[in-house]
Amino acid sequence: MWTDYRVFWREFRQHYHTTGAIAPSGRALAAALARFVNDHPQGQLPAQGHRPGRRILEVGPGTGAVTTAVVHRLGPEDSLDLVELNDSFVAHLRGRFEREPAFRAVGSRSRVLHQPLETLPADASYDLIVSGLPLNNFSVAAVEEILTAYRRLLRPGGTLSFFEYIAIRRARSLVSGRVERVRLQGISQALAELFAEGRIARDWVWPNLPPAWVHHVRLPPAG
Repeated sequence: MWTDYRVFWREFRQHYHTTGAIAPSGRALAAALARFVNDHPQGQLPAQGHRPGRRILEVGPGTGAVTTAVVHRLGPEDSLDLVELNDSFVAHLRGRFEREPAFRAVGSRSRVLHQPLETLPADASYDLIVSGLPLNNFSVAAVEEILTAYRRLLRPGGTLSFFEYIAIRRARSLVSGRVERVRLQGISQALAELFAEGRIARDWVWPNLPPAWVHHVRLPPAG
């Protein structure tokens, strides 16, 4: 745990814009983000109760605080991809899959991908996407590009889970100039459009630093 905090704090100081937090996600936040790892939408679980394998993508895993919650919830036929840009985080994550028993247990069906989200192949598709990206730190264009990638990568009926700190855009708007307020309003609009497509839940996670919301969006099945 202390190694995770040390790596995270170093990267926060050097790359705050893309790290977006001062500490790894707490256990309550990680559990909320992993809430739907074991979930199968109605009609996808066969009558005999066999749990089919699911493809899960975690975006921006950092040191793996949320990944820990995910790997403990993976079914025996599930697979996990992690997309991370930060060199130090990638090395740290790969080390965890080599050293830690829970990570090693799913290592043969997990991949740490050191590449941008947008470069994942067009035929990649996932049943669940768990995102740790600090969307409120990015430009409106970048947020729209990320959300477009999520829509492309989610299978019909798939679920997207992501978080933001409670009321962060409102708080920033109160102390910001016009340019920043316009940026934050653009992000709010982009997220509102996403929520309109099928937000199914919002978890309030008070025991986190700072407290956070976890949004869950399920895109409608095709047709």
